[in-house]
Amino acid sequence: MQVHLLFDMIAYGVGAWLSFFYFKSPFTKYPFYYYFFSIFGFIGGALLFGSLNTYLSLGEWVLSKSLIGALFGGIVAVESVKKFYGIKGSTGAYLVPSLVAGIMIGRIGCFFGGLDDFTYGIETDSFLGYDFGDGVLRHPVQLYESFLMAIFFLFTIMIYRKKRPFFEKKIFYIFILYYASGRFLLEFLKPYADIVYGLNLFQVLALIMIGYSFYHLRRER
Repeated sequence: MQVHLLFDMIAYGVGAWLSFFYFKSPFTKYPFYYYFFSIFGFIGGALLFGSLNTYLSLGEWVLSKSLIGALFGGIVAVESVKKFYGIKGSTGAYLVPSLVAGIMIGRIGCFFGGLDDFTYGIETDSFLGYDFGDGVLRHPVQLYESFLMAIFFLFTIMIYRKKRPFFEKKIFYIFILYYASGRFLLEFLKPYADIVYGLNLFQVLALIMIGYSFYHLRRER
């Protein structure tokens, strides 16, 4: 777990550097309550859905966190604030690079967290299988997700450099669509409990986020 924490700290540091120095995020553009509720939703969603999934899968309440739960909670909080205060358009563009880099690095920490982290995949005979210490080969889905984020990070930099208006208007919704779609598929490789139609909790969240991103991309078009 110490290695996992180390990678979390690296992820936070890299994310902050990207936001403030490379992408020069205009964080002062919105009032403080926007960021307060964003953080509240992010942390609340991470703990709520992470712990709920652990309970559904293991049958016991263990305080856990979830990336997709964090994003879902953050979206709900921010969209609620925007609706209440009449804030228009996308406000999350400059958060995307730090989120992508954070997930990319953080998932490596999840991989080194091993069995205790409960983010590993199901058993497999594939050459990609990895033994987390109990003699069973499992899909290293943490690394699959990290690889997907590395690809999107390169895409984000390209769009930022060449199409800044497009970046500011659409990159957040494209990120949500990309991440939720990838996460939906990767969840089939995880040992989590199904809750409806053969889908687990995180897949249900992913489908809602996919619908959210399609809706906003159509509006921006």
